[in-house]
Amino acid sequence: MERLNYEVGDIVRLKKPHPCGSSEWEILRVGADFRLKCEGCGHQIMVARRLVEKNTRELRKKA
Repeated sequence: MERLNYEVGDIVRLKKPHPCGSSEWEILRVGADFRLKCEGCGHQIMVARRLVEKNTRELRKKA
């Protein structure tokens, strides 16, 4: 499987939607953990890199 190149500012679509209904998250920090911001409600979370890699459906690069 090809390894995706995650960068700050990219938008990821994850398997499960956030309770607000949005499945898209903006990457604010990349490392062993990712800081993600929900595109729907603005809620921020820290998630382990392997969970983000496992659950990514789509990766859109910043413009």
